[in-house]
Amino acid sequence: MLSLPALFSTASRLLAGAALAAAMAVPASASQGWPSGHWVATWGASPGTVPANARAFSDQTLRLIVRTSIGGNRVRIRLSNEMGTTPLHVGEAHIAVRASGAEIAPGTDRPLTFSGQAAITIPPGAPVLSDPVELNVAPLSELAVSIYLPDTVTSIHGTASQPNYVSLPGNFTGSSALPTERTILTLPFLTQVDVDRDATAAIVTFGDAITGSTRNTADADGRWPSWLAKRLQSARDSNFDMTGRLGMVERGIIGARLLSRPAPDEPSALERFDREVLATAGVRYMIVLIGINDIGASPNDNPVGAQDLIAGYRQLVARAHQQGIAVYGATLTPFEGAPFYSAAKEQVRQTVNDWIRTHEEFDGVLDFDAVTRDPARPTRLLPAYDSGDHLHPNDLGHQAMGKAVPLELFRSQPAGGKR
Repeated sequence: MLSLPALFSTASRLLAGAALAAAMAVPASASQGWPSGHWVATWGASPGTVPANARAFSDQTLRLIVRTSIGGNRVRIRLSNEMGTTPLHVGEAHIAVRASGAEIAPGTDRPLTFSGQAAITIPPGAPVLSDPVELNVAPLSELAVSIYLPDTVTSIHGTASQPNYVSLPGNFTGSSALPTERTILTLPFLTQVDVDRDATAAIVTFGDAITGSTRNTADADGRWPSWLAKRLQSARDSNFDMTGRLGMVERGIIGARLLSRPAPDEPSALERFDREVLATAGVRYMIVLIGINDIGASPNDNPVGAQDLIAGYRQLVARAHQQGIAVYGATLTPFEGAPFYSAAKEQVRQTVNDWIRTHEEFDGVLDFDAVTRDPARPTRLLPAYDSGDHLHPNDLGHQAMGKAVPLELFRSQPAGGKR
């Protein structure tokens, strides 16, 4: 039999346990104050590495221009130091609607915060998300993201198809006109822009320079993912019920490979997948177009094995399906005439393409090989689609690729699709 003090002690423990259980039962959204909403990427790019001839920024403001795919009423950005080796200090950041050049539209400037603070230091290997701000973002429009870098930092970036702006010394994040020192065709540190949009999803185009091409006309928005984004906004098709509601995110890196690293600090697609696909807000679909650089970089007489590439594709498919993402495989486009072409490598490409077309392990197939090849010589790009290096399609080739994608692949809820 318990003594009176022991009874009080037991009762106290029971009350304490009940209080703890009640506290643990509070919904996380209430206890943490997490914001509601459904975030979907409207734009994205791959984080890059530091090029050998990189020019540092010091006490300067970057004004980076992005083209949206879908619209929304709230917006946030993702900055990346994932490829960096030293801390990245961001002194201030703003977002606005672009007017023209480096100027922003009146009344649209919004200061951004990160975890409630105007400045943030991003550790090496990490990204950060800004806090959301109210801003009316139109589909297929241009935004200006301004980032002030108070310290000296070497650029880590992805490529861009339009000019971006670097200021004279000083913090001009909130200035309507930027005092520009120079323009750049890169996107330092910015890897994603999200909008708050219900009942929608994002498509990630995952690949190499044929997705994030540098062979297109600059500032013309002419890459094949851009053409697909335009079609998704304007489609009127009874078989397609996601008109205007699918974000487009381009994750293409020059020289990228599926299996191996192009350079010691440049990851393969298998390494990039979690960071560039799974971390994309609202991702439900992925288009894979990669492998030609694996083939091209291998020895002429002993190229990478087709079965090795197929095993790599199977890994991407399995990892995507585990997260409810539908995966569409794109056939590898022709490359005869490119410096690294050989008959043995062409046989690898043909074997890989035959597997993509016939084995039904992807959720769908985009036959870019058939779209871009010369019927008179199928191992070559159609001359009208050749940028001149016999490897990368030109503006017309990208337009043909973007217009050849069947929109019915992007239904409101595919089998296993992720909301």
